Amino acid sequence: MTVRSDLTVAAIVEREGRFLLVEERISDRLVLNQPAGHVERGETIVQAVVRETLEETAWAFVPEALVGIYFWEQPERNRSFLRFAICGTVTEHYAQRRLDRGIERAVWLSREEIAMRAARLRTPMVLRCIDDYRAGRRFPLELIEGLEIGKPEVGKPEAAALDTLRITTLAARA
Repeated sequence: MTVRSDLTVAAIVEREGRFLLVEERISDRLVLNQPAGHVERGETIVQAVVRETLEETAWAFVPEALVGIYFWEQPERNRSFLRFAICGTVTEHYAQRRLDRGIERAVWLSREEIAMRAARLRTPMVLRCIDDYRAGRRFPLELIEGLEIGKPEVGKPEAAALDTLRITTLAARA
């Protein structure tokens, strides 16, 4: 059986020992997550994490490094996720901006406060990404700069049904 994973991103933002998270409502549960979401067609991984952070927290995100790539299965729902966690800083806050549907609010919590709320974490990846960040795991964004969700080719309807990850080489861009 072929595994088809949802391609997602997550922003890891630390300021003064606290991490930016969101409280979101999922199936009548209030859970904690990093600003995170799916990569859209024609969008790079980095573009997606900037967009998701703004949509979910109203903070402008400046990506700095890749923390890690994580795979998580949710067998009870027959789903799996491939998550690219990217650390960076936030600059401007747009306090009047409406947050994405389901997002209650953005919060800043210490690692200890997050661990105390482990039962409320949306996935185990939340704490794992933070721990990897705190351990100093950083990889250059150039490793993933050419990754984007492929755009369907005009006149090829079968291509529209495929969620393929396209790798654009530096030679192809020249």
